[in-house]
Amino acid sequence: METPVFKLDRTAFKAGNHQQNGNQFLYWQSKSMTERLQAAAYLNSVAYNYDLLNPPRLDRTAFSMRKQD
Repeated sequence: METPVFKLDRTAFKAGNHQQNGNQFLYWQSKSMTERLQAAAYLNSVAYNYDLLNPPRLDRTAFSMRKQD
């Protein structure tokens, strides 16, 4: 995965109403699915403070598998 070409500007965000946020919906709908997923992965790495190119491994001890009958 390549290093993202975008950077999070923490001063650019504000709360808005439904009508104002509709513009954001149209913006993200104009992006390809790949671009949306890359942006989501980047935002997760910022929120959970991990390196985008080296994400943490899944803790498999927290999950169990069962067969369903």
